[in-house]
Amino acid sequence: MTADLLFDPAHRELARTLHEPVADLPLVCPHTHVDPWLLADPEATLGTPAQLFVIPDHYVLRLLHSQGVALEHLGVPARDGIAVERDHRRIWQRFAERLDVLAATPTGLWLWRALRHVFGVERALSGATAQLVYDELEDKLARPEFAPRALLDRFGVEVLCTTDAVTDDLAAHRALHDQGWNGRVRPTLRADALLELDRTGWAADAQRLGELTGVEVTGHRTLIAALEARRDAFRALGAVAVDVSVTVPRSAPLTVAEAEVRVGRALRGQATHADAQAFAAHLLMELARMSREDGLVLQLHAGSLRNHHRAGLARFGPDIGADIPVATEWTRSLQPLLSEHGDDPALRLIAFTLDESTLSRELAPLAGYYPALRLGAPWWFLDSPGGIRRFLDAAAEVCGVANLAGFVDDTRAFASIPARHDVWRRVSADWLAGLVLTGRLDEPGAHRLARELAVDLARRAYRLDAG
Repeated sequence: MTADLLFDPAHRELARTLHEPVADLPLVCPHTHVDPWLLADPEATLGTPAQLFVIPDHYVLRLLHSQGVALEHLGVPARDGIAVERDHRRIWQRFAERLDVLAATPTGLWLWRALRHVFGVERALSGATAQLVYDELEDKLARPEFAPRALLDRFGVEVLCTTDAVTDDLAAHRALHDQGWNGRVRPTLRADALLELDRTGWAADAQRLGELTGVEVTGHRTLIAALEARRDAFRALGAVAVDVSVTVPRSAPLTVAEAEVRVGRALRGQATHADAQAFAAHLLMELARMSREDGLVLQLHAGSLRNHHRAGLARFGPDIGADIPVATEWTRSLQPLLSEHGDDPALRLIAFTLDESTLSRELAPLAGYYPALRLGAPWWFLDSPGGIRRFLDAAAEVCGVANLAGFVDDTRAFASIPARHDVWRRVSADWLAGLVLTGRLDEPGAHRLARELAVDLARRAYRLDAG
C-alpha cells in the first residue's frame, strides 16, 4: 500500500502519523546536478523518455552496464567516434527489457514513483509495454504542464542549487537572475578543476579562471586571488555553497614558497602526482579559510575513486556510473583543517562519505565536537532506504540529529526529485517511530525531529533560513 510505503509493520501507524505532517512540506534541494538551462530557458523541455530516464542517469547506466548492455547502445555520447544508438525508442526498449536489474534498488523505486506520481503512468513498464509507455510519456512531455518550470512548481521546490564548474560562465544563472528567479535556483561552485595539478588541461582551466575574473594566473598567489573573485561572482548570483570531491579528504597547508613552486610547475604542464596530492590538501585548507571569511558553505564529498573504468572514461568520459567507493580516513586527515578553523561557526563544513564504517567511528564524533562540521546525507550508493536507516542509526546516537545537514537529493534525474525526498521523509518517520516505541523519544519530540529532518536541518546547514 502506497500510504505505508517503507514503514515497518510493527510501527506503521505511528510512522504514518509522523510522516503525514511533513509529506507535503516544501522541497529544499541545496545540492543537485540539474542542468540550470532546463530552468533558465523558458522553452526547455525534458526531452524524450530516453533522455529523461536513461541516457544521463549514471545510476541506471552502471546497473545496465553490469549486465553487459553496451553504453553506446543506450545512447551515451562517445568520444572515440564509435557508432552510438540514436533511436530513442530502441534505447527505451533495451532499458525496459532489463528492468529486472533495478529490482530492490532505490533506482527502481525512484523510477516507479516518477512514472506513477509525476507522469500518471498506470501501466507497468516492461519489454512488452515499453512502446505504449513511451507513447504516453512522449505525449505528456510535450505538454506545458510537464515543462521543467511547471514541474518545479508542482514538486513544491523551495530552492534548488545546481553544481557549476569554477570555470562555468554562469550564463544560465545570469538569465535566471534577470528573469527574477534569483534565490530559488542558485549556483554552487565546484572547485574540482583546480585540485589536480597533474591533470591534463589544468593549466587551461587556470587560464580560463583568469579570463573570467580579470586576474592573470601566474602562480599560487594569483590563482587564489582569482578563485576568491570567482566565489564573489557566484555569491552575487545567489550561491550558498562550494563543492569539492576528493578521494582522500586530506588537509595540510603548504608554505607560500612551496605552493608557488608546485603551481608554477602545473602552469608549465610539469606537475607530478606528488605535487597534485600536496596541493589538493593545501587547497582544502584555503577553501576552508575562504568559506570562513565569505560564508559560503564548504561541501566535501570524499571516498569515491572516480572513473575506475579507464576504458569507459576514454570512450565515454566521466559520469557513467564507474565511480567506486574506497576506504576513507577522516580523523587524522581533517585534523589540520579543524584545528585551525573547526571552532569557528562562521565556517560550515558538510562532510559526505561513501565509507559507512567511518560514520560512528570518526565523522559523528568529529561533528559532535566541532561547531563548524555537519554530516551530509547518505550519498551515491548509500542513498537508499537501507542506507538512510543505517546512517541515522550510526550517526544520530553519537552526534545528535542537530549536527546532521538534512537531506540533499544530489540528482541529475530531474523527475526523481520528489521521490528521493519522499523516501528520506518516510524512512526518517519510520526510524523516529521506532525510537518512540522503544522509549528513547517522546511523540512530540518525534514530530519536531520529523520536520527538522525533512526541511529545517538543510535550511540551517546551508544558511538558507537567513534570507
